Amino acid sequence: MKRALAAAAVLALAVTGCGGKQQTDQAAPSGAQSCDAGEGRITIATGNSGGVYYVLGGGLAQLISNNTKLRATAAETGASVQNIQQLVAGNYDVAFSLADTAADAVRGKGSFDGKPQKIQALSRIYPNSTQVLVRSDSGINSVADMKGKRISTGSPKSGTEVIANRLLKAAGLKPDADVQAQRLDLAKTADGMKSGTLDGLVWSGGLPTAQITDITTALKDKVKFLDITPLLPELKKVNDVYDQGTIPAAAYGQPADVPTVVVPNLLLVREDFPAGNACAITKLIFDKQAELAKVHPAAKEITKQLAPRTDPVPLHPGAKQALG
Repeated sequence: MKRALAAAAVLALAVTGCGGKQQTDQAAPSGAQSCDAGEGRITIATGNSGGVYYVLGGGLAQLISNNTKLRATAAETGASVQNIQQLVAGNYDVAFSLADTAADAVRGKGSFDGKPQKIQALSRIYPNSTQVLVRSDSGINSVADMKGKRISTGSPKSGTEVIANRLLKAAGLKPDADVQAQRLDLAKTADGMKSGTLDGLVWSGGLPTAQITDITTALKDKVKFLDITPLLPELKKVNDVYDQGTIPAAAYGQPADVPTVVVPNLLLVREDFPAGNACAITKLIFDKQAELAKVHPAAKEITKQLAPRTDPVPLHPGAKQALG
């Protein structure tokens, strides 16, 4: 059953495209906005194939299409920064993003310097774990040891790249000068780690991430995870959304748990996203959470209690109604 659901979710990713017209909201009899989705097409911006955004995005598209009048498709992307830029441009209707990147967007900081983005959140979802994996023979025992090394810092304009660069700066390194940074997607990163053309990688994603599993399974004790929590105080100076977490030993068959830095994920829309659609999609996430968890176990960590905690990104009025 799990394999069938996962296969169906990935199949949903095969069709991509620009968002279609959406119906305007209809008032409910009580005078409140309806929590029913209108007819139309929506597209969901996800992330690298093999990452959790990609898998869950496909699952969410399938749920929306099966349970509402909307027809949803999901697209592979470079992830957070690109997702927000293209969401605002109208290329996508819903987008996954790391909370730190989304906070930069609404504040007009970082990659969005001087240009606050008009986005809102449907929900806070599961947390991403920052996974720093290095070859055991690389001589790297801390982020500071990455000086001069070949490190994958993630796809261009991804949330992973944002965190990777902040980690390097927190360790006293210049990302564009001190490290041989490779701006690679996760598939090429996995190939590079296995072939030995990379010394290490930074990846921000849910647990487990399929292509990280591929690396650890193929290389076994030839790779190891780094504890990056000594850099957490410096990261918090940049954005207080960062927190301490753990990569459980069981996630990748490692000898012990590894402390790490975690950051929440958000599901984003534009300010003008119809309230009825926002309400229906947000409600669906929690009504059908068990089905999403069959697509990927990271969905088990989506909780209604934490869902409204999207600051400084405003919660969409339709989402507020659904979570009310």
